[in-house]
Amino acid sequence: MDDDHLPDTLRAVEHELTALLRRGRSLSWEVAKEVHPNLEPNAYGLLLWLRRSDAIRLTDLAARLGISKGTLSRQINGLEGLGLVRREPDPDDRRAFQLSLTEEGQHRFDAARSSRLAEFRRIVESWPKRDVEDFGRLLRRFNDAID
Repeated sequence: MDDDHLPDTLRAVEHELTALLRRGRSLSWEVAKEVHPNLEPNAYGLLLWLRRSDAIRLTDLAARLGISKGTLSRQINGLEGLGLVRREPDPDDRRAFQLSLTEEGQHRFDAARSSRLAEFRRIVESWPKRDVEDFGRLLRRFNDAID
């Protein structure tokens, strides 16, 4: 990349990323309310990780999300209270627990996710398939670099 254009290019990336994050926060509020009316908006990402992993230890999930165990534990307590998440003893370490979605949590999450994916599909339906693939690949690369 030409160094003369780098500052303008980075400013454009910053602008678009800021707009994406702003819209993402708004969408998270909407999707969280679809899962459960009392769900905090940032819990959708937590539910996504739980849906992907089937069962995961609290310490492992906290490390993946980059948050403290105390913060995650408070969020999990709230999700348990809503009947969306359960803790079960870890069969490999009885001092630890594994977290997973309840059947109700899976059902509610899948319904909300379906709605969210339909919106994504609507947005990119006119894009060439290659552009959608590149967009996903570049987002993954960006997120991996942050981690």
